[in-house]
Amino acid sequence: MKVTDAVAFAGHQVHVCRWREAGTLLRWLGPDLSGLRVLDVAGGDGYWAGQARRRGARAVAIDIAAGKLRRGRELASAPSLVLGDALRLPFPDASFDRVMSICAIEHFDDGPQALSEMARVLAPGGELVMSADTLSRAAEWPHLYRAHCERYHVQRTYTHQQLSGLLAERGLDLAEYAYQFRSRWSERLYLTLSAHGGRVGFNVAAPLAPLVAAADRGTRADRGAIVLVRARRRAAQSAPAAREQAPAEAAAT
Repeated sequence: MKVTDAVAFAGHQVHVCRWREAGTLLRWLGPDLSGLRVLDVAGGDGYWAGQARRRGARAVAIDIAAGKLRRGRELASAPSLVLGDALRLPFPDASFDRVMSICAIEHFDDGPQALSEMARVLAPGGELVMSADTLSRAAEWPHLYRAHCERYHVQRTYTHQQLSGLLAERGLDLAEYAYQFRSRWSERLYLTLSAHGGRVGFNVAAPLAPLVAAADRGTRADRGAIVLVRARRRAAQSAPAAREQAPAEAAAT
């Protein structure tokens, strides 16, 4: 293993939440991605897109941070890396079979616009998997929440209902969702690490990940620190069906 890959593994996989969060999203994408076009939006150094490439995908990661992309080019399974803005994706319509985004939308100045762009580049019948901060109990610890938002430029948080509504407006139907850090203590742990520990704190706390996972299994509630969603782009309407619908719509007006 190259030094660059070892560092990337430690940063992404030895992590109290990211290994399980990203692992779930990759599982939703499927074990065999042979030939599929996969885009990771705000994918940083492209590590997770690289995992999709290892499963056979024609993977692309786009990020606005040039430094992260430079590091990503040194990875053994580096995907195609593109410097660009998630709010103006430089790709044609319907150019990807799968789109993923890992805890990025909450940082965007215009989250709905980012979703519009993800929907635009996703082919009919394709799937979007993504995660976002929910922080459902943030009002209990306002000082931690403020510190989290200031430190990581968090613009807003999302529940699965909110994401489902935004996605439906853009032609995607919710297929599956899950929350992580569901229990009160684990959600507070997430905010505390964010507010006081930062990125290194999330890595150092990695040994707690099995406890968090166990707490999630024992907490049946649609709430938590992070929400994960899987949605499917509606298939394009066939030309004959479109022609049949047009007269009916005209008759109704």
